Amino acid sequence: MESKTAFIAIVGCPNVGKSSLLNNMIGQKVAIVSNKPQTTRTKIMGVLTLDETQLVFTDTPGYHRPKNKLGEKMIKAVTDSVSGVDACLFVVEPEGDLRPAEEELIQKFKKEKLPVILAINKIDTVENKETLALRIAELSKLYDFTAIVPVSAVKGVGVDELLDELIALSQPSIHFFPDDALTDQPERVIAGEIIREKMLRLMDKEVPHGIAVSIEKMHEREDSGIVDIDAVIYCEKESHKGIIIGKKGAMLKKVSTYAREDMEKFFDCHINLQCWVKVKEGWRDREGLIHNFGLD
Repeated sequence: MESKTAFIAIVGCPNVGKSSLLNNMIGQKVAIVSNKPQTTRTKIMGVLTLDETQLVFTDTPGYHRPKNKLGEKMIKAVTDSVSGVDACLFVVEPEGDLRPAEEELIQKFKKEKLPVILAINKIDTVENKETLALRIAELSKLYDFTAIVPVSAVKGVGVDELLDELIALSQPSIHFFPDDALTDQPERVIAGEIIREKMLRLMDKEVPHGIAVSIEKMHEREDSGIVDIDAVIYCEKESHKGIIIGKKGAMLKKVSTYAREDMEKFFDCHINLQCWVKVKEGWRDREGLIHNFGLD
């Protein structure tokens, strides 16, 4: 049977559920998820091989107006992805006006003449199904979408139908990744992202967005099945450092515990995780630090 491949960029505004949808399609958590916008900072690749077909997904940061150099890097990641794939998976919410950033993305689709599948996510939140029908009618006028698929990434509704549409876009090609691969992300990156996800979920307001995580050491002990991981959490202000550590170290301990539990599930081994907190003022506007943290 002839092998096929499709490279697909998952695009949309912040907080529409792109990473949740990727994780659901892959069947494994490869991108971090939180209820805060702009959780994803870089292009994260997920790989799904179904028989002869390999789908290679790029989960991109939410398309938004950048406020600093890191934001500019995030937007560049989106525009680069749209230009270099076979198709786009455009994720939107089921209600509300189309945002200016979404209108910009549609203009990019037209410029690139890309096949685009529209996924209307979070349909489990819509009580009146007529609202969904109106949304489909409204959006179908804006672009000649290859398909429009209502889905719920959280409930798994419509995901099989979405995969069928994506598989139909694949072209005869070798597989670029091993058939059992789930992501192109190095283990250190995955470990750092798991820590950052816990901080996004446990902390409020601006503090989590000013955080970067660097995995300084990741080493498996001989004949023990235990992996030692040393992580440094960088924040922008001394006051943020105190919040991250918490009273008597309670917050940092909670972050570390939840992160270790997730890492043990993902890596399928025992983890000894040690976390430290350091201040790097204004790092989101410093090119060198953005590069050092692997965010460019």
